[in-house]
Amino acid sequence: MNSIAYIRQHILMLVAEKFKLSEDQLASLALTFNANPAFGDLSLNAAFIIAGNLKSSPLGIAQKIADLLTSPVVDDYENKVALHIKSVAVAKNGFVNISLTPDIWRTTAYELSVHPSFCFKLFDDEPRYSYLIEFVSANPTGPLSLAHGRNAIIGDVLGRVLSFLGHRVHREFYINDAGQQIVALGTTLKHKSLQLLGLPVPFAELEYDNEYMNGLAEKCVKEFGLELQSKDDEFFQLYAKNHFLSQIKKDLEEYRVNFDSWISEEDFHTSGKVNKIVQNLKDRNCTYEADGAVWLKSSQFGDEKDRVLVRQGGIPTYLVPDLAYHKYKLDGGYDFVIDILGQDHHGYEGRLKAGMEALGYDPAKLKIIFYQLVLMKEEEKLVRMSKRRGNFRSLTDVIETVGVDIARFFYLNKKADAHLAFDLELALTQNNENPVFYIQYAYVRTTGILNKALAHPGLSDYAIKLLDKNLNEVDAMIVEEHFGQDEIEILKKVCSLRYILLTIAQTYQTHLLANYTFELAKEFHGYYNSHKIVDELNLAISRSRLLLLSIVRNTLSLCLDLLGITKPERM
Repeated sequence: MNSIAYIRQHILMLVAEKFKLSEDQLASLALTFNANPAFGDLSLNAAFIIAGNLKSSPLGIAQKIADLLTSPVVDDYENKVALHIKSVAVAKNGFVNISLTPDIWRTTAYELSVHPSFCFKLFDDEPRYSYLIEFVSANPTGPLSLAHGRNAIIGDVLGRVLSFLGHRVHREFYINDAGQQIVALGTTLKHKSLQLLGLPVPFAELEYDNEYMNGLAEKCVKEFGLELQSKDDEFFQLYAKNHFLSQIKKDLEEYRVNFDSWISEEDFHTSGKVNKIVQNLKDRNCTYEADGAVWLKSSQFGDEKDRVLVRQGGIPTYLVPDLAYHKYKLDGGYDFVIDILGQDHHGYEGRLKAGMEALGYDPAKLKIIFYQLVLMKEEEKLVRMSKRRGNFRSLTDVIETVGVDIARFFYLNKKADAHLAFDLELALTQNNENPVFYIQYAYVRTTGILNKALAHPGLSDYAIKLLDKNLNEVDAMIVEEHFGQDEIEILKKVCSLRYILLTIAQTYQTHLLANYTFELAKEFHGYYNSHKIVDELNLAISRSRLLLLSIVRNTLSLCLDLLGITKPERM
């Protein structure tokens, strides 16, 4: 933790105890940093929430909160708050604006310089949870598409943030290797391979008639030659599936996305777990038969209508293996199971949660993140994708064209449920218009200035301590005396990272981290352009500004690590 976060938490708890707020009401309180120093350092919205409960005027409640925060100290608990509050004012709109004492900012600056990561983690008394995040889970029927890049980055960054905060995270890839799609994939490969051998093949409507299947057929023929004419259909299915699964793993590794486990859908079929799901639901009296099919009484569990589990002829629908898989996940004892799915699966949430509740599980443990369509914007034209016909740009193409750093950021910097147009022209730009260049240049600039200080006889020892995160508290307090409002505004931005990370943990909106990192870089560039960091005529001010610069550098470093983006030493 850091001292600002500590004081913020105590202010919220003090208000909550005074007005006897429920957990939901406490969660609704927002104590945010003010961008305009004229309104103090922090603004509290509690008056609006409390006034609604008490049927009182927000202004009246706001004044009671102000009196509470400025009243004579009653006990040690309130003392922790009162000692660091400089003033409290009630705005006309009902917000409570709080100004903090300079010493709390100096203390926080020291903490951020020596314990940069610890300052943003969960408090010891804040709950930790366990998560299973299932993401990407692409069909092994071709290379990862442009859309999979968005799925992968959302899951990867969410896992990084949750793990950093102190939660337990397991990342899983569900291999969709059962069903008609694998049969169709094998049929396509067999057809093309035998054609290359000059052997007669019956006409077939090929579902995967594209260039990458042509290349795979050439590879297969080169490896096995005429032996292929005696191979059965299962051989071609496995050959194609394993080839593309291997490529998917390689592409994800290059994309800096790693998984703790890879789970096969086919295993759920062969182990009998799929059939057991249907029997389990029957035993719980959650099914009925009609029109020769077995139906789930999903409408009794919040779904808009009942769903078919087993079609006429005994073939299970996709819902059955999905329920078997989610049962397996929830049986793992995780507090929350998170799925990341394309927007075209939106209607699937109701039936999946209904099925889990019918099986006796808490559907609230299942969280689904939906993300919108991804299009490639090239010369002001949007290019759509189709895996089956091959007229798409693969994730590998994107990485090879713009690099991993830019690909990761561009996929993440929009809200998941908003359409994303991947701007190729902007991605290839090597100047401040490119947000990745802009952020990395801020990091490089901080490093360069600290290296410059290392060469200065009056600053070198101090710069070494900053780089080693080994600053003496007394030295820190001395230089922090030169902190003005401009420096405090930067510290506010740095401190707000903790609330960004907590918000991501609660809402799964990972784009907030990309936006925050860009905003911090922007504030630093602005500060750098208006302040001389190393001033030969005033080394005391130089040390103060170097301290601030090192804090920004540490924070950018953490953000880039969480984003999975590299930290260059020079540009």
